[in-house]
Amino acid sequence: MLIAVLPGDGIGPEVTAEAVRVLEMVCGDRLTFKSAPVGGAAYKASGHPLPPATLDLAKRADAILFGAVGDPDCDSLERALRPEQAILGLRKELALFANLRPARLFPELADASALRPEVASAIDMVIVRELNGDVYFGEKGMRKTASGRREGYDIMSYNEDEVARIAHSGFRTAQARRGKLCSVDKANVLETSQLWRDVVIEISAEYPDVELSHMYVDNAAMQLVRNPGQFDVIVTGNLFGDILSDQASMCAGSIGMLPSASLDAGGKGLYEPIHGSAPDIAGQGKANPLATILSAAMMLRYSLGMAEEANRIEVAVATALAGGARSADLGGAMTTTQMGDAVLAAL
Repeated sequence: MLIAVLPGDGIGPEVTAEAVRVLEMVCGDRLTFKSAPVGGAAYKASGHPLPPATLDLAKRADAILFGAVGDPDCDSLERALRPEQAILGLRKELALFANLRPARLFPELADASALRPEVASAIDMVIVRELNGDVYFGEKGMRKTASGRREGYDIMSYNEDEVARIAHSGFRTAQARRGKLCSVDKANVLETSQLWRDVVIEISAEYPDVELSHMYVDNAAMQLVRNPGQFDVIVTGNLFGDILSDQASMCAGSIGMLPSASLDAGGKGLYEPIHGSAPDIAGQGKANPLATILSAAMMLRYSLGMAEEANRIEVAVATALAGGARSADLGGAMTTTQMGDAVLAAL
């Protein structure tokens, strides 16, 4: 099976290298890896953050292992050429509409959470985020008002089919877990969210075994800090999901610990850590590779049908942490490679 490795910018190459080492140990010669530039690195090499050859590789691959994009050198470029457009382009071109972001606290990292240990210890949830709609993909631009003042605008919109397909993903994810789904919106002020809520309620009739609840996004942000253990699966839109999943990562100890999967309707996916490119520590060996390694485990489970191998990786990460493996973000001093070595030793 062909795996497209798109390391990207900043710490992306460092963390993806460790994930590939782990996959090679667990899967042997069953996987073939091919790398291609993406993001700022691709722009500097070819003038575009998502070159045709990179997109072609991603389309041909059975799954994509993605690092991170973002380069301060590219911040002044027109928006269409900025590194971040690469990941948006991949989501659109590959129809990756469902983003799964599990968040759970490893017991060994209770002290690393921003929450009290007794609160943080209950964290075990999946945030299902819609990826192809909302304000990120709506019409946007700059214009002048009647009085000649500058005005920026970004249009938030969803159609009912877009909401329905992510609702199905949320319900199915809840069925495979504890059977509780919380739909997060802002239906009290946004028409987009009112449609979201109406469609989710309609779809719920097909899943009588799932308990559905609704929560406004501002309350959800508060409840993630107050009582995160109440959540099993959260389904929400692109903008709200982007914010809430990062918040959940810090509740669970570190943004360097959370993996994610972005899936199409057939189960093909792009797998990446939820952290960014962290250019301030790039090349210094300080990055935590565990989120990328756990993303690789998700890849085996969701796209490649290797649940046993995925379990081995997840157990190895827990074993490494239990043995004291800590990178800087977890309060330790181990390098990126040393953290990878700890997981390999556990395997």
